Order: sequence, then structure tokens, then C-alpha cells
Amino acid sequence: MKVQGEKQERSNGNEGSTGKMTLVLASVALVSAFGSSFQYGYNVSVINSPAPYMQDFYNLTYSNRNDKPIDSAFLTLLWSLTVSMFPLGGFFGSLMVWPLVNNCGRKGTLLINNLLSIAAAIVMGTSEIAKTFEVIIVSRVVMGIFAGLASNVVPMFLGEMAPRNLRGAIGVVPQLFITVGILVAQILGLNSILGNAEGWPVLLGLTGIPSLIQLLILPFFPESPRYLLIQKGNEEQARKALQRLRGRDDVDDEIEEMRQEDRSEREEGQFTVLSLCTYRGLRWQLISIIIMMMGQQLSGVNAVFYYADRIFQSAGVEENSVQYVTVSIGAINVVMTLLAVFIVESLGRRILLLAGFGLCCVSCAVLTLALNLQNTVSWMSYLSIVCVILYIIGHAIGASPIPFVMITEMFLQSSRPAAFMVGGSVHWLSNFTVGLVFLYMEAGLGPYSFLIFCAICLATVIYIFFIVPETKNKTFMEINKIMAKRNKVEIQEDKEELKDFHTVSGGQAEKKSVSSSDL
Repeated sequence: MKVQGEKQERSNGNEGSTGKMTLVLASVALVSAFGSSFQYGYNVSVINSPAPYMQDFYNLTYSNRNDKPIDSAFLTLLWSLTVSMFPLGGFFGSLMVWPLVNNCGRKGTLLINNLLSIAAAIVMGTSEIAKTFEVIIVSRVVMGIFAGLASNVVPMFLGEMAPRNLRGAIGVVPQLFITVGILVAQILGLNSILGNAEGWPVLLGLTGIPSLIQLLILPFFPESPRYLLIQKGNEEQARKALQRLRGRDDVDDEIEEMRQEDRSEREEGQFTVLSLCTYRGLRWQLISIIIMMMGQQLSGVNAVFYYADRIFQSAGVEENSVQYVTVSIGAINVVMTLLAVFIVESLGRRILLLAGFGLCCVSCAVLTLALNLQNTVSWMSYLSIVCVILYIIGHAIGASPIPFVMITEMFLQSSRPAAFMVGGSVHWLSNFTVGLVFLYMEAGLGPYSFLIFCAICLATVIYIFFIVPETKNKTFMEINKIMAKRNKVEIQEDKEELKDFHTVSGGQAEKKSVSSSDL
């Protein structure tokens, strides 16, 4: 009866069925996320608190070199570069995802990436001793490249290693560590700890420690089994990696699922970004990740954090205490993202996306009203605080973590690296754009800026409701078949297009008839 039950499960398409959280799987998730994602969050926030002391260092260094104080406009430019070079570097890092993960593997890319972080940390930590501020700006670019790679490779790596019933929860872990990194930077950046004239170089240099730990530990964990089997063609190593990750010898179901995916993709070969953007069979998947990534960054999260300090001050919080309130917001962010880890597999991805963006939309609308009336209605200041907290909750449970999970799940092995490259580029360009234009928006529109973010959140909710499917507890092939229905007309037209594409691009020689269900 047991054997018959196993056969029935396989015949029902349950390959790669449920698995448990093993020690190896948990360890590789923690080591990968701590060594990479943590630093992304840490470097987002690390220069906020010590900004006045770093600017004093810029001024003093410039004065010693030129025997005159720095011009205020030039200092503003230098500081703007210090802040904005991080997301710009993140964009360049995203452009490196496709070639690196295909040639060096997922684990290999993370190990190489650590060298960037360690080098940048050493340079930033010694910048005061060397009496040069230029290296800080350059190092921020390097850390951005590191973060751009990390923010894409870690979700891909963990998503390919996790069993399907844990893929969402493990996929949220990188975002959890991003929020933890932000919180740790906020705590260490307090004036009483390292956010002062003596401590800021140490604060910047600490970012290399997680990379060093990962560089020493990660080599002892397996590479992505999907990468080993589908891209390297090494089934034996893939099987051994799966056996370690699952804690059992019988991994035939998942191996068979990978073989099925491999057979389905032999017609396609490895997608480049150009071929991904021009292939109609993946049109709605590509549009979906672009919309979700733009919605994630253009929804106003940076603006809410920017406004948070003045909102709390208007509610009566003393200026000396605002730092601690900011830390409290960071703690809420961590707690709600941790909650998302536990509920994503029970509620599903789609409902968290809708609830997250919907809560952000409502919060922005009410926040616009509250900010405009807080000088005439006393309790509106407290309503503003509630809106900030609700916005952060919405972003933490859906808008921040789930889009990266969806990239992993909506694309198969051949197109996933290119998809992450596109999604990551959109993520960082949108981040850079908000940082570049928000101050001008705020100067021109004031609190009405949040109506723009409200509209973006609403548009994202509408798109997700009508287009994005639920992917919870489904194999990659099952999700691919669901998306094939979105591309039904295009897929049937693409039979000839796919052949023409590979005639031009030198695709793999092995051919077979393609049906819409295969794709």
C-alpha cells in the first residue's frame, strides 16, 4: 500500500513534494542571508546617524588640503554622492547577475561577492586615518555592487534549494535579514554607541565581518542542486546535494522534477536578457516582475522613513529621542517581516502582495490628510504616527519580501538568472530614482507627494489582482503551466518564433515538438 501510495503521488504531478526544515537547509539559509542580505540592509542605514560627523570629516579634510573651508554647495554635492552611489552601484551589481551565476554558480557568486565587501569595509574603516573622503564615495559604489548581486543571488540560491512547501518561507529570509541589518545599523548608529565623531569609521568598517564569516563557512554547504543538474549536467552531485539538504536518501521525486524541467527547456537553451525581453512565451512573467519591483520601490517606503522623524517630532517627541523612535520603527519592520516568514506558506504569496500594497495605499492616502491637518487638528499628529506604522507593516509583510520570491517561482532554470537581472535592475533604478527626485517632490508638493505613492500602490494592487497567480506549494513546472495560460495566444504563435530564435542564436541541437502545456 505504501508503494502504491508513492506511485499515486508521483502520478498526480507531486514531484519535488513536501520536505522538512533540516539543519543543513536552515544553516545555509542563515549563512547566506547573514553574509549577504544583512549587509544590504546595514549599508542602507549605516550613514544616516553619523552623517553630521562624516560631513565634519569631509570639511576638515578639504580645509587641510586647500587652506580654506569647503563650500556648502560642494559639501552637499559630496554628501549626495555618498548617499546615491550605493543604489547606483546596486544597479551595476544587478547587471552582473546573469553572467556570474551561470558561469560561477550561485554559491560561487556569493563567495566572490564577499571579496568586494571585505575590501570596501577595510577602505572605509581606515578612511579617517588616511585622511581621504573620496575612498568612502568609491567604497559606497563597491558596496552597492555587492548589494546588487546579493539582493538577487541569495533569493535565487535559496529558492532553488528549498522544497516547494518551504520555498516561500525561506524566500522571505533574505528580506528578514535586510530588515535586521537596518535595525542593527540604527542601534549601532546611536550617538551613545558608534554614531559619533570617534566611532563612525568603525561603524562603516563593521560591514566586512558578515562577509568574512560567510567566506569561511559557506564553502562547506552544497551548491544549488538545480544548477548542478540542469545547467552543469551533473546528476550525481545534484543528488548528493539534495540528500544533504533534505536529510534523506530518497530524493527521486525532486530529481525527476528537475529532469522534466530540463527536458522542457532544451528547446530554449539559456536565456539572455535580450532574448527574455523578446520571447513572447514569457511576456506576462516579465511584465509582472517589472510591475512588482517598480511598485516595491516607487511605493514611497524611503519617503515614509524620511518623513518619520518630523512626524514624530510634530507629535511631541523630543529631538534627542527621535533616534530611539527610529530604532523602534526598525524593530517593527523586523517583527512584521519575521511574521511574513511564518504566514507566507499558509496565506500564500498573492494575498500578502494584495494586503501589503493595499495597506500601503490606504496609509499614504490617510497620511496625506493627516499631515495637512496636523497644525489645525491636534490629534492628527498621532494619526500620522499610526499611518507610518501601518505603512511599514504593509511593506514588511508583502511589498518588500514577496516580489523576489515570485521571480524565483515564475521562471524556470534557463530564464531565472536573466529574470533576476531584469528585476534587480528595475529594483535599484527605482530606488535611485526615488532618492534623486523625492526631495524635489517634497519641496514642490509637500505632503501631497504621498498621493503619488498612493496611486502607484493602487495601480500595483489592481495589476496583481487581475494578473499574478497564486504560486504557493506548486512546482516550478506547475507554475509555468499556469503562466502559459496567460500567454496562450503568444505561445501558439511562438512555436515558429522559438525555432527561428534558436536558428539565429545557436540554440541546442536537440529538438522536440512543443505544445502549450510543455511551455
